[in-house]
Amino acid sequence: MGHWAFFADGAYVGWGGFQKEGEEWDFGLVLRPDSFGLGVKIAKKVLEFVHNDARIPYATFLLPPSRRHLGALRRMGAEQVGETLYEGNRFLKFRLETG
Repeated sequence: MGHWAFFADGAYVGWGGFQKEGEEWDFGLVLRPDSFGLGVKIAKKVLEFVHNDARIPYATFLLPPSRRHLGALRRMGAEQVGETLYEGNRFLKFRLETG
């Protein structure tokens, strides 16, 4: 699937995309600090893009435990499915059905 660069009004705001982790497709999004408010809008557009892609029946998201504002992710329909270690760091793991 790969990664994409994201632009808003012609300005670069960040990058993100899907990466295969074992049998799962993990979605990551990295935004410039002045563009954090665009995260939900960008994520929704990307998830619409893969909605009917049979390769990606669901996406996973890994967030650091220090992340306090999870309401937007939950409103999108993601559910916390546990925690995982990635390169020695603990993350909260969420899953969102895409199909």
